[in-house]
Amino acid sequence: MIQSIKIKNIKDLQALSDRASTSMADIGVHDDFGAIADAKSIMGLLHLDYSKPVRVVCESENELHRVCRPLIH
Repeated sequence: MIQSIKIKNIKDLQALSDRASTSMADIGVHDDFGAIADAKSIMGLLHLDYSKPVRVVCESENELHRVCRPLIH
């Protein structure tokens, strides 16, 4: 499953990482340049480009929606 979200600030980024960290599922974040980060790694997330929406990827639809729901603006 894939969900596009727009990260507007560092609080959004921290919220994504915090929610992903509570999941047993693997959750990845892909930027427009093809870079990929583990959503549970704040350091990895800091290396992505957020000038455009990013794609959050997870095999579990329920986990994907739980993690992304607060960030869908």
